[in-house]
Amino acid sequence: MSGLFQVPWSDYRPDLVDALWRTVSYTAVSFVGAVLLGLAVALLRLSKAWPARAVAAVYTEVFKNVPLLAIIFLTYFGLASADIRLDVFTAGCLSLVVFYAAYLSEIFRSAISGVHAGQTEAGEALGLGRAGIFGHIVLPQAVRQALPGTNTMLVDLLKSTSLLVTVSAAELMSEGRLITSATFRALEVYLVISAIYFALCYPLSQLLLLLERKVRAGIPLSPWRRRRLKAARALLAPAVEADMKAGAV
Repeated sequence: MSGLFQVPWSDYRPDLVDALWRTVSYTAVSFVGAVLLGLAVALLRLSKAWPARAVAAVYTEVFKNVPLLAIIFLTYFGLASADIRLDVFTAGCLSLVVFYAAYLSEIFRSAISGVHAGQTEAGEALGLGRAGIFGHIVLPQAVRQALPGTNTMLVDLLKSTSLLVTVSAAELMSEGRLITSATFRALEVYLVISAIYFALCYPLSQLLLLLERKVRAGIPLSPWRRRRLKAARALLAPAVEADMKAGAV
């Protein structure tokens, strides 16, 4: 163990920082794309038109039951053999998007279905259209239910960027492989790379857990909603105070 830490890490610091930035970039872009595609697929699964439901079901089942590594190979190498050449960043993000969108669509579908039908009826009674009911009534409640599963998928997606080493995507694991090839210190290098992944994933998971707790507690997350809640409390304060005094009498 005395000879474990012998890699000149200062020489590789710029490359590691760049690889870290690429890992975060892959994660952010892929997660946004997976959320949007997953929501679209979930809405298709809930559609009244059976062809839309069938297409969404086929998509979900295919990408849930094909390994992510196979999807990466198909996207980067397979499409290239069909004269569709994607750069490594686009291919990597596309692979992650289509894979995780399948899982997120199931999470979103379950969350949307979990909103009681009476909520929709109440919206219709208020004269809201379908878009208004979904955006103002169904979606906020569905987000609360979908948040735990979505957060888990985000952390898992971050870890799965390491599989892009197979296409030399210049993310953390690819940089670790290059450093290993130059120094022949595999144990030390991959211990450090694993520690970096842990330093990324653990704080992220804790922050997401804190977000879940705030949402469950009904704490407004946006400043706009907090201002509206504060104004509503200020308007209701005199009435509450009057009721308390009346009760005391």
